[in-house]
Amino acid sequence: MITCTFAGHRDIFNANIRYLIDEAIENILKKDDTFLFYSGDMGDFDKMCSSSVRAAQKRHPELNIKLVLVLPYMIKKLNTDKDYYEKMFDSIIIPVELAEVYYKSAITKRNRWIIQRSDYLISYVYKDFGGAFTTLKYAEKLNKNIIYLC
Repeated sequence: MITCTFAGHRDIFNANIRYLIDEAIENILKKDDTFLFYSGDMGDFDKMCSSSVRAAQKRHPELNIKLVLVLPYMIKKLNTDKDYYEKMFDSIIIPVELAEVYYKSAITKRNRWIIQRSDYLISYVYKDFGGAFTTLKYAEKLNKNIIYLC
């Protein structure tokens, strides 16, 4: 099984980004037949990556591809937007390690949790600050396989 996640800035300024995401996912899908994609679902890049994974599931019914939403804490939107979450993700988890983490640091700790469990990171980081940048640097420190989209 191969695991993959995404780290990118909230806003997208590259008109070709969807093509680049699809291409990166297709290259990963050549490496095995079982895949787990983790998403934080926090901005346009995460949403676009999740949509690309869903499209890959349709293109490759012969592969076992799962898309998992990893939340840093419980959010109200799980109830108010229940249809979206049930349609978009195969499962939703809140890591038990984050149960007693102060909410202001929970997203950073969630991102580290995901990186520790991922073989690949698809990265769209164009600024040298922020959560996506911090996540990318952590993945580099752990020598993860990184696909840089910019």
